[in-house]
Order: sequence, then structure tokens, then C-alpha cells
Amino acid sequence: MSEVVVHQPEPADSLTWQVGNVTVQRCLETVTEMSPRYLLPGLSRELVASLPDWTAPFFTPEGMMLLSVHSFVVQSGGLTVVVDTCIADHSDHPLPGDAEFANRLAAAIPGGLEAVDYVVCTHMHFDHVGWNTRLVDGEWVPTFPNARYLVSKDELAGTQANDSMGVMEPSITPLIERGMLDAVESDHRIDENLSLVPSAGHSPGHVCVMIESAGEHALITGDSFHSPAQLAHPEVSATYADTDSAAATATRHRLLERFTDTDTLVLGTHFARPTAGRIRSGTDRVWFDTDL
Repeated sequence: MSEVVVHQPEPADSLTWQVGNVTVQRCLETVTEMSPRYLLPGLSRELVASLPDWTAPFFTPEGMMLLSVHSFVVQSGGLTVVVDTCIADHSDHPLPGDAEFANRLAAAIPGGLEAVDYVVCTHMHFDHVGWNTRLVDGEWVPTFPNARYLVSKDELAGTQANDSMGVMEPSITPLIERGMLDAVESDHRIDENLSLVPSAGHSPGHVCVMIESAGEHALITGDSFHSPAQLAHPEVSATYADTDSAAATATRHRLLERFTDTDTLVLGTHFARPTAGRIRSGTDRVWFDTDL
């Protein structure tokens, strides 16, 4: 079987969550079926076969991992925020994007792409910043013309020093040249409901996004976790893609310690449907409760 099989998006993507007064909607670009070892070498065939039943929605019956690539559209007060912009159709990376995704994303946002106030890049890998821009008449132009694009200072500096995924020219530099990109601290607060959570390791300045509203909480993971299987096995890292796998593992342990057995809704940036759940402690390892 091929290491990577790309699936077309579902006809309707109606996953929406309410976190206090904040609304979060998933907008799907694509789902990829891949050998777990393609991204997470530590997920051996034996380990995948031994995973508990709650992980079944995130794997095929043959043990292939389902990797979802999607944006989260967050409505907070009067702000519209897009968290991560997926792959785009100009990428020559192993995971191809979908040329129609920008249209689906526009349809999911009241007022369309022009209504977006902020775009948050949890980190600057190709599958998170691809639709920051679009190629129009040979020029890279912002997909969200009225937005401020937010990235952590450490992430920008790290990518400028080592642009291993080739994202600067198409996805970042055009924003810098237009004065639309803000390099912020890794704990930056966007508004009273939304803030960034430092979570370096997978990349130099990786951040998660914390939502806190009316006594309710949610966490958008970015790539601190690629698969819910890493909740049970945080020692498993994306070693081929990580800047610092030891730091990424430490970040997962820290997040698990903070959020296990709380009411925080965890929204996995690469988690296939149902995408969201709460982390619960078990007799041996934690598990992901998706019965919302």
C-alpha cells in the first residue's frame, strides 16, 4: 500500500463548537491516509495494533493513520480569526492541497475572506501557512486582504534562519513586504477570549491557541500533537519534522499535565473527525473522550 493516500474533502463539513461566547468551526482542506511511520516513526505496527478502541476513528482498519488538514474559523466578539491556513494548491510537497479550499473557507466565514481580522500561524510549516497567500498574475498576494497575520517572534526568526520547507517566498515574505505580519510573543493575547500558548519543540516558536470565554475553555493544538495516539503515547514524536523532538515531547507532557481531567475542549489541528474531545486519565494511560 502507498505510504500516502490523499482523500477529497467530505461534501459537508459541519463540525462547529461553542466555547462560552466563542464559536469555532472546522473548515477541511483534505484528509490524508498514511502509514503512521511516515510522520511518527515511533508508531510501529505493533504499537498501532495495541492502541485502545477509542483511537479507532483516527485510523483505518488496516492501521493507516488519518491526518486531517483543516483551518479553524474562530468568532470571538466582533473578531473573526483563522487559525492556520493549510496547504494550498501551489505546494510541491508530498501532501497536495486543494485548489477549491479558499472558496470553501470563504463560504464558512460571514463576510468572506475580506472579513477576517487575524490569521494565526501556530507555526510556519507548509501545511499551516499555504493559503496565507494566493498567486495572482504571477504575484503572491494575501488571501485575507484585511487581516493581521500573527506568528511568534521565535518562529519567524527560526524560519528565516532555516527555511527547510520553502515557505518564506510564497507565504511569509509577501506579508512582511506589505506590513501585514506581526511577530509577537509566544504568550500574546489577541483579545479577552483568545491567547497564544508557548509550545516550542516541533518548531522553534510553535504556539497553541487558548480560548477562554464565560467559564469555558478550549485549546487548539497546532502540531504539539499530530494524532490522538500521542495523547496515550506522548513519547512518540514527528522526528523527521521536529526541530527538537526532546522539547516537543516535553511540551506534550506539559500540556497533558495541564489539561488532563479538566473541562478544556481539545481541538486537534490534524485530528480527523470527530476532531475534538477532552483528555481523561485512565488506569494506564490517558484517553480522548469525544462523547461531547
